[in-house]
Amino acid sequence: MKEQLQKRLEELRAEFEAGQKMLTELETKRENLRQTLLRISGAVQILEEELAKVAEA
Repeated sequence: MKEQLQKRLEELRAEFEAGQKMLTELETKRENLRQTLLRISGAVQILEEELAKVAEA
């Protein structure tokens, strides 16, 4: 019985650790994507402003 409980505990700890690692990776990807979207948004804004200037001329 004790061996079964110990084995299950080890399995759950490994699963928990894997989940934490995956969560960290996802948070990093999320932050990278957020930064990319901010850069794209800035580029879109600049292009829209330049197009507006061209339209006025």
